[in-house]
Amino acid sequence: MSKPGLDKWYAYMKSHDTSALWDLLHSDAVFESPVVHTPQRGRDITFKYLTSAAKVLGGPTFKYLGEWTNDSGAVLEFENEIDGIKLNGVDIITFDGDGRITHFKVMVRPLKAINLLHQMMGAELMKQSGATSQSQSR
Repeated sequence: MSKPGLDKWYAYMKSHDTSALWDLLHSDAVFESPVVHTPQRGRDITFKYLTSAAKVLGGPTFKYLGEWTNDSGAVLEFENEIDGIKLNGVDIITFDGDGRITHFKVMVRPLKAINLLHQMMGAELMKQSGATSQSQSR
């Protein structure tokens, strides 16, 4: 059985089309990171985290290994190798009735991978913040 929101998520992961991701996110979407204490609330910040994660994690060795679904969401197990460190985790995604993402939680293991991801995501988010600040000052 096809799930429109999940199909759109997989399409985004293949294309990295940021406009498709923006349209997929509910305006009140919540993002939970494995390294940030508080949930990040709203489409803007969720979009920022997910596009940064796609740049950091979405390389040629990224792949989904398994999928578990219910009526309103999915758990997607993934793996990747970055700088010789094997990273394993899950994306836990909740969709509304229209197939838009309302909640996105990422869990990662092992600790060495979390530390690397924390460092790389921090750098990518800073880069995005710099680009946003520069475009706003023009």
